[in-house]
Amino acid sequence: MLLRLNIENFVLIENINIDFSEGLNVMSGETGAGKSIVIDALNLALGGKSSKNYVRTGKDKAVIQAVFDINGIQIKELLSEYGIECDDNILILTREIFGTGRSISRINGRIVQMAFVKKISKLLIDIHGQHEHQSLLYSENHLDMLDLYGNKGIKEIKSKVREKYFELKDIEKKLNSLNNDERERERRIDLLKFQVEEIDSCNLKENEDTEIAKEYELLKNSEQIYTIINNSHDMISTGISDEYSVIGILSNILGDLNKISDFSDELLTFHNELQDIFYRLQDMATDMRHYNENITFDSERLVEIEKRLDTINNLKRKYGNTIEEIFKYRAELAEELEELEDSANRIKILNEQIDVCKKEYLELSNILSLYRKKIAKDFEKKIIKELKDLNFDKAQFKVNIVPNMDKENNLVFTRNGIDKIEFLISTNAGEPLKPLSNIASGGEISRIMLAMKVIFAKIDNIPTLIFDEIDTGISGKTANIVGEKLALVSNTHQTICITHLPQIAVMADNHLFIEKTTLKNQTITKINKLNEKERINEISRLIGGNKITDLTMKNAKEMIGLANKTKQNLR
Repeated sequence: MLLRLNIENFVLIENINIDFSEGLNVMSGETGAGKSIVIDALNLALGGKSSKNYVRTGKDKAVIQAVFDINGIQIKELLSEYGIECDDNILILTREIFGTGRSISRINGRIVQMAFVKKISKLLIDIHGQHEHQSLLYSENHLDMLDLYGNKGIKEIKSKVREKYFELKDIEKKLNSLNNDERERERRIDLLKFQVEEIDSCNLKENEDTEIAKEYELLKNSEQIYTIINNSHDMISTGISDEYSVIGILSNILGDLNKISDFSDELLTFHNELQDIFYRLQDMATDMRHYNENITFDSERLVEIEKRLDTINNLKRKYGNTIEEIFKYRAELAEELEELEDSANRIKILNEQIDVCKKEYLELSNILSLYRKKIAKDFEKKIIKELKDLNFDKAQFKVNIVPNMDKENNLVFTRNGIDKIEFLISTNAGEPLKPLSNIASGGEISRIMLAMKVIFAKIDNIPTLIFDEIDTGISGKTANIVGEKLALVSNTHQTICITHLPQIAVMADNHLFIEKTTLKNQTITKINKLNEKERINEISRLIGGNKITDLTMKNAKEMIGLANKTKQNLR
């Protein structure tokens, strides 16, 4: 719902803030007061085309800010994709237009591209009249509108059509991937074979790199190891009789402790623990001697290991950081190679799957078409009834459903089926049916859309509707009916309407008055919310012109009273 529109330095508007409410918001005022300027400003906030001519004379830039309550609108997920957060369900669209012609759009303070603003705006508001956002005019929207009318009954079959469509596209994508470039596939097969053979020829073993790396370090440092172990052995034990070796010294100490060990338990403990160390050192000395006896200076083995490590490291650079990763990559290569070599068979299988999928898609799409044609008849009747109420006494309306064909006369498959749908209308007797886009009058378009919205009132998801020029060419009883229908639509949609007819204005839940004044030789557009007394005066003006009499005042009060009763009955 549109909560507020702030406009600054825009054409004749210096600075105004307009608060909108639920229900029917009516804007009225004298001709030329600037009612259309307000709609132009809102249109720009929604992503409309800007011009430097919109900037008020003498100012650097114009700023339009539209504030929305998006509670209940499925829009947050789309916003979050662009990193835009909405606190308290408030969404603010801001458009700055500079005197140079440049403009910037923001959503909740974040600069965004205009295309994204337009995408968001379509979910928030629909403007009907002489401005953009006339969704009714675009035939590509008519299919969705008819399906929306079909509501739950059409959703299930339409969902099945979409599933089958995307299944078909997925199979076709796989087939195209195989068919794209035969030469490229052959090159890929050669490369995969080379890579598999290169890995296999090395006969890698699990953890081989770790094991031979250890052996390499031993061989590379064998001379140093031999020297240190030999010296260590000599210092520990060159013979028990050598009084300068560690074992020799311990032997002397043990001899001395043995003489006194019987004198106390503590002394015996010293002797026994030292004796244990003595024996362990003897064993260690023996192990060191044996270790050194087995050390070899095998230069050929060293060269062999170096070559093997180079081979493994070369594979790692190409295919993975570890032997495990190389094995995994090799399995992926083999799988892809098998698929490519079996491509002829796969192409045959995929073509068969496509034939089956197309048949199933067409069966579902034909069921969907039949259902659309059925609901189209009911839709046409209801639209014609509404149009007659809106002073289109001789109106004809048809939902034209034909197969969707391309330039080569081939049936086009889409996610929505095989139908091409367009609304055709004739508003006057004797005129042939023609596309809605051929209707020139903004007032006619607005009334046709109003007829649509009366029908779609309970199922349409766009929360805010704006009708401009809806009262063009109507008066009397038709004007009363238009007012009632606007009030009916406003029960489920926030509705904003610009009018000069009292029959419509009296139905307002929120009446805004736009006027143009001159201040310090400058023309300024102002807008005010009318209280009860001011509203009676404005309705009187709409009835009788600028000359307000007691009779027009009485008439205005009566019309407002009757309108209030009518609105109560519509709720």
